[in-house]
Amino acid sequence: MKQRGIRRGIFILAFAAVFLIFVSPPSRAAEKKPVAVKKSDKCAVCGMFVEKYGEWIAQIIFTDGTAAFFDGPKDMFRYYLNVPRYNPSRKQSDIEIMYVTEYYSARMMDAKAVFFVQGSDVYGPMGMELIPVETEARAKEFMKDHKGKKLLRFGGVTSEDIR
Repeated sequence: MKQRGIRRGIFILAFAAVFLIFVSPPSRAAEKKPVAVKKSDKCAVCGMFVEKYGEWIAQIIFTDGTAAFFDGPKDMFRYYLNVPRYNPSRKQSDIEIMYVTEYYSARMMDAKAVFFVQGSDVYGPMGMELIPVETEARAKEFMKDHKGKKLLRFGGVTSEDIR
């Protein structure tokens, strides 16, 4: 009898776990899409109009749905690493997702999902730039082809890396 009760409890727990996996709403970050850039949108760090640099645009989307735009990943990281300097009413915890334009595909991708190449001979609108590349293999290939100095992931980018 005890055995049957244990099996039934395990079945109920397993059913509940599967139910929660399939019925629970997706994370809010997955719902956030890149925001369409308007001609009037300026980089939140340097003030340049970003729309004309489509192959370099980066953006931060906040939990309230608003966005900050950047003329490249380097300025996006400057902002991210020191949010209060650029917007005293915001904190890093207000950020829901960050997008960068991937170098080869020119698609907006989650900044936490790509690799960044530092110190290459490819320049962005503001000179030396962190180059976002989707896969590690492509990033290493890019480094070889363009004299890249360092391969970084999102969490490894520091203020020193963007000077």
